[in-house]
Amino acid sequence: MRHGKKVNHLGRQTAHRKAMLANMACSLIEHKRINTTVAKAKALKQFVEPLITKAKNDTTHNRRIVFGRIRQKEAVTELFKEVSVKVGDRPGGYTRIIKMGNRLGDNADMAMIELVDYNEIYNAGKAVKKKSTRRSRRGGSKPVAAPVQTEAKKEEE
Repeated sequence: MRHGKKVNHLGRQTAHRKAMLANMACSLIEHKRINTTVAKAKALKQFVEPLITKAKNDTTHNRRIVFGRIRQKEAVTELFKEVSVKVGDRPGGYTRIIKMGNRLGDNADMAMIELVDYNEIYNAGKAVKKKSTRRSRRGGSKPVAAPVQTEAKKEEE
């Protein structure tokens, strides 16, 4: 049974795991997408999404909380300046995990984790798609005016 085992330890000690997740979060903020294993991507999603939520409200307190977790000044600045503006209206779900297949060396499940609002190709396809209107199967209205006019013209001739 796995009662109370919320954290995936990823085969690492606590300090190593926190440092690794902080570095991966900085890379994700800098590059907007990274390739990693599925387990690390899921752990990173739980790590970085609360930080992005904090970044939506730019206060000194929130900056200090985020800086205490990721510990890189440039990443914190970019998170609060650019990323928070882009995700400002989104209520959550800032990252997307896409499974990529298995790694050649050790057959590990690989995945790409990306910030949702920075994928222009995927978002452009969703914006172009138009909702179709539902049409009835019945015949509908028939043009009545056109035949009446032609009959009236025939009577005059």
